[in-house]
Amino acid sequence: MLDHCLTTPGFDDVAAICRPLADTVPTRQPEPEEDAETRFGYVYLARMGKYYKIGHTGSVGRREYELAIQLPEKLILVHSITTDDPPGIEAYWHNRFANKRGNGEWFNLSARDVKAFRRRKFM
Repeated sequence: MLDHCLTTPGFDDVAAICRPLADTVPTRQPEPEEDAETRFGYVYLARMGKYYKIGHTGSVGRREYELAIQLPEKLILVHSITTDDPPGIEAYWHNRFANKRGNGEWFNLSARDVKAFRRRKFM
């Protein structure tokens, strides 16, 4: 903030306030960079009518929007799981509910199945 105030005309009064404070704030160490191979994403469970969709995405909000414009009924996001292996975790849930699979990634899940999915926050 101080740098901005010092380089932008009209902020001399703010710079005067910030300068003494800037000397007392410890310098923050940069966060270690993530391994280039590690990419976090999400596995989501969404409901439309009585069916549930299990899929993976890098952005839950974007995916929810994409599906909403393609489907005839309102899609409701039930839960999402953060993971460093979206395709692998999605495959796990597809396999776990394989006997309840409808068409594609759509499943006829029970309340107990949904509860099991919702217990997970990270995988």
